[in-house]
Amino acid sequence: MIDLHVHTTASDGRSSPEQLVHVARQAGVHVLAVTDHDTTAGLDQVAAGCAEAGIEWVPGVEITSTHDEADVHLLGYFVDCRSPVLTAFLERQATDRLRRIREMIEKLETLGVRVDADAVFEDHGIQAGGWIGRPLLARALVRQQVVRSTREAFEKYLSTTGAAWVPRRAPSPADVIALIHRVGGLASLAHPGHMGHDEWIPSMAAAGLDALEAYYPEHSPQITTHYCILAERLGLSLSGGSDYHGDPAYGPARPGSVSLPTEAFEDLKRRAIGGRC
Repeated sequence: MIDLHVHTTASDGRSSPEQLVHVARQAGVHVLAVTDHDTTAGLDQVAAGCAEAGIEWVPGVEITSTHDEADVHLLGYFVDCRSPVLTAFLERQATDRLRRIREMIEKLETLGVRVDADAVFEDHGIQAGGWIGRPLLARALVRQQVVRSTREAFEKYLSTTGAAWVPRRAPSPADVIALIHRVGGLASLAHPGHMGHDEWIPSMAAAGLDALEAYYPEHSPQITTHYCILAERLGLSLSGGSDYHGDPAYGPARPGSVSLPTEAFEDLKRRAIGGRC
């Protein structure tokens, strides 16, 4: 099994890097990329765990960009996770994440929903430079019994149509693709079916996009085939993974539940080794 899209507690996953590697090994995953949102904080532990478990490790990250005020997630593979350029960029992303969550909490308070902000931040180590994002705020709303589920929290308050929505200040997809290339990586568009704007993909390909994540839990066989055909037409490689978070309320129950075919992974590696970036 080849899973190139999983998350740990370094961002919004529920499994620590060490736990994630253990669960992946038990599930039979033999190639793994942890792609936490806008952070590489857990990758040293993942690399060590994979080496011990005999799993091939791909250094990765999932970076948020925006286009027409919509989120566009780009997966960076084979990146230099120690690059000062990448570190500085992710620090700027973290600063804006913190700004955004604080503004959402302020909006919630104007709606009569008081949130224990310190608990949201300190629970995930934000005071020590940890990751922050809407899923953590959603979980806080569940703990405080404001909503019954994180899905309800997003639908009622935190999505683009939610009462406490605050937009991001994020770079464009083209800028993120350029950044991923600058730090030695390949850029793949995450869950294009979830994005829902196929008309944006050709311009991303023209900007240097390397791959499409055709293999994804929410993609039906027909959708997967559609993106495989589109990738071939645009000269792109394929990526795929489970988007495992270790959260029973969010996505697949185990890593490897969606696996990238071996030939597609070998094509990604050839593209990386060949200096496509």
